[in-house]
Amino acid sequence: MPLNFLTTDHAPVEHVLGPDRALPFEGRTDRRRPYRIGPWRVAASAVLLLLTSYVLISSLVLALTGQASGALVFVGVAVVTAALALRLLRVGVWVSRDGLRQVALFHTVTLRWSDVGAVRTRQQPVKWLGLPRTVQGQALEIVRSGGGAPLRYVLTTHNADFLNRPEAFDRAADVIEGWAAEARAHGQASRQD
Repeated sequence: MPLNFLTTDHAPVEHVLGPDRALPFEGRTDRRRPYRIGPWRVAASAVLLLLTSYVLISSLVLALTGQASGALVFVGVAVVTAALALRLLRVGVWVSRDGLRQVALFHTVTLRWSDVGAVRTRQQPVKWLGLPRTVQGQALEIVRSGGGAPLRYVLTTHNADFLNRPEAFDRAADVIEGWAAEARAHGQASRQD
């Protein structure tokens, strides 16, 4: 049995849905990550979820021994750890027809394409896997229109998505720059009409 959802090639939609069926999300402005999530990010989230399971087992043991307050503390720690693991999986740049969303671990910035001044790569010292240690690398710089300060660097050549994968970083940066350029061109064309 073929597993079509595992392939990366884009088969014609008519082949999957039939010629007279509409796309399942046609017309919606769903955000998507224009690159694959990195193995370091998946591994870190998996370790956090494994830790969550151990904490939940500990809370069960505490509850069975009659220590309800300790069990509730451990359940709270497990919930926070699971939320952190899921948030870690969402970190990155997401694009849609309407704009760009930059998700970091503790903050999110959403901009319409008209508010994005420039998207470019920049050679500079970047954090290695988000740790305080810096190394020379590239970062995707997103500048707000109107001369605002650039957003924090979420995509770098040494983050959890692109460590030891410089070609993947270049492709992701090119795709995001292409979305921004297409949105600017579309915005200028709609203003001229």
